Amino acid sequence: MSDTDLRIEFHESLDELRDDIVRLGALTVETIGKGTAAMLDRDLHAAQALIDGDDVIDTLAISIEESCYRLLALQQPMARDLRFIVCALRFASELERSADLMVNICKASRRIYDVTMSPNVRSLIEDMSIEAASLTRKAIDSFIEADDGLASALDDIDDRLDELQVQFVE
Repeated sequence: MSDTDLRIEFHESLDELRDDIVRLGALTVETIGKGTAAMLDRDLHAAQALIDGDDVIDTLAISIEESCYRLLALQQPMARDLRFIVCALRFASELERSADLMVNICKASRRIYDVTMSPNVRSLIEDMSIEAASLTRKAIDSFIEADDGLASALDDIDDRLDELQVQFVE
């Protein structure tokens, strides 16, 4: 295989990695919405379906991790490509963790099935869900577009979610 063929194969692998991150991000955003709805609607079947479906997210995250390690070991990337792979590795872990947190919420929703939430608490939870999904989508966009400005702004955007969390705890 020529050097040109190897470079083409390497860049195709990076494209596949990027696509997998987008898919993992989309699944995570979907999980945020579904998990919140299951809790607020007291839908035990939806909660269980989300819990059962977490294996798909876990498997994809592991696949991304393995792809990253394979690319690091076999291709010895430099500069921008190295940063992309390392960021993909860390980002996949964070997305998978976010989905796991929604699984934990679904498990907890089974325990509070008979608890009535005040309209204020329901509203805060809905707002937190919307903010979390939006923040996740923006993080995915900043990663895929390599948008340093948006990535830098994520911390400020996260402040709104932090404010909602403080209101929830009060």
